[in-house]
Amino acid sequence: MALSRTVRLALAAALALPAVAAAVPASAAPAPHTARPAYGAHHFGHGPRYDGGVWGGYVAQGSGFQSVTGSWTMPAVQCNTSSDLFAPWVGIDGYGSQTVEQTGVQADCSSGSPVYSAWYEMYPAPPQYFSDPVDAGDVFTASVVNSGGGSYTLQISDTTKGWSESTVQQLDGQNVSAEAVIESPSQSYPSFNRLDFTNVTVNGQVFDAYNPQAINSGPYTETALSNGSFAIVPA
Repeated sequence: MALSRTVRLALAAALALPAVAAAVPASAAPAPHTARPAYGAHHFGHGPRYDGGVWGGYVAQGSGFQSVTGSWTMPAVQCNTSSDLFAPWVGIDGYGSQTVEQTGVQADCSSGSPVYSAWYEMYPAPPQYFSDPVDAGDVFTASVVNSGGGSYTLQISDTTKGWSESTVQQLDGQNVSAEAVIESPSQSYPSFNRLDFTNVTVNGQVFDAYNPQAINSGPYTETALSNGSFAIVPA
């Protein structure tokens, strides 16, 4: 494509704003990589599973979130269109705040074939991409840690290939949610069979202890959370 990936993502997010704003809860910020629309009038508390707009997986809400960590295996994806874009990640904030501190990987179909890469983002600043190699089937472990004073340490490791990246960033985050999710900022998912999140912890405790809410996104849903583990599968 003639447009760069950054420009393409910005255009895709801008076009997606009305649909996302109508789909998801008020005052949260739903997507990495590009501008986030405000959530609409959807509220939690009316059943076990919710429409997450561009997010899918599990989100815990509350206060005082200091850390989140989790692992996953990046699935092989099939590109259906050049707009397909898909990212699993872990992070703090985003539901009930206008900042998100997050790191993960993505599969970008803008070239016609999936291109995998790792990134971090301190939204509203733009994402930053790592140059390390990423392939389908790689196992990742990632974490976001609030060190206090607006300082966050974001780390992601490809345990299959043996590389690890860590960065310390500053942001005035509110620490009101913690996530282990998938996302399509373009609202156009490629096809994949299954993605397993494992060993998800928040503040050093198993994710289940925070009673996180399950949210669906696009054509995917999640299995039941059990001891910090769940799968993303086709709905």
